[in-house]
Amino acid sequence: MASVRYVAIGDSFTEGVGDEMPDGTVRGWADLAAQGWADASGEPIQYANLAIRGKLIRPIVEQQLEPALALKPTHLSFNGGGNDMLRPRADIDRIVADFDRVVRRCDEEGVQLIVLSGADPSAGLPLGRVVRARGDRLSRAVEERLARRPDVITAYNWFDRELAGAEFWSVDRLHMNARGHHRVAARVVESIGQTAPPEWWHLPAIPEVLTLKGSVYYREHVAPWVRRRLAGTSSGDGRAPKFDGGWVQVEPQT
Repeated sequence: MASVRYVAIGDSFTEGVGDEMPDGTVRGWADLAAQGWADASGEPIQYANLAIRGKLIRPIVEQQLEPALALKPTHLSFNGGGNDMLRPRADIDRIVADFDRVVRRCDEEGVQLIVLSGADPSAGLPLGRVVRARGDRLSRAVEERLARRPDVITAYNWFDRELAGAEFWSVDRLHMNARGHHRVAARVVESIGQTAPPEWWHLPAIPEVLTLKGSVYYREHVAPWVRRRLAGTSSGDGRAPKFDGGWVQVEPQT
C-alpha cells in the first residue's frame, strides 16, 4: 500500500466545481494536488475525495468527517464555510467551532490535518462587500486559532489578492476556473513540503471563459441560487462523492 493516504472533505471548492473536463466531470485543486504530490515525491499515493457541492460546514463535518477517518488516512484536507457566508445569518463563531471539531478528531486519530481557506470570490458577486467582510472575519479567526498549532498544515487562499482577480474565476463568478484551481493546488503541494510545477501559479489566461453581465448573469446564475434557497434545497442534494468507492491510486507521471 502507498505510504501516503490522502482524503479531502468539503464543498464545491474541494469537489472541483469550475474546473470541468470535456466529459463533464470536474477535476479541481484536490485532484491536481494529489497528482502533483505523487509526481513531486516520485511515489504513488492513495487518494479519496468525499466533498460534495453546496454543503454548509455543519453537514460537511457531520456527514463527511467520520467516513473520511474510517478510511484510515495519513492526511486529511478540510475546507468549509463558503456556503455559510452566503446565507443571511452566517455565524462565524459556530463555523470556527466546526473547524475545532475537525482538528480534535484528527488529533484523536493521529491524522495529519491540512486546512485550507477558500479563495475570495467577492469582487464579482452581488453583495460582494458583505461576503468579503464575512470571509475576512472567518479567515482571520481560523488563522488566529491555528497559529497555536504549527503541526497543522495550512494553505491559506482568502487573502491572495491575485487569486481574487476575475481571470481565475469561472463564468458563475462563484467557483474558480482551471487557472484558479491550479494556483490553489500549487499552494497545497508546497505546504506539504513538495515542489509544485512553477507554471501552476500562473497558467495562461483561459480564452473560452466568458463574462456574463447584467440580466444574463442574474438569470443564469443568481436566480437558480435564490430558487434553491427559497425551496430549502442545495445543488448537492442527492449527489454522491465523485470517488464514492474510496481510495484510488495516483501514480507519478514524471
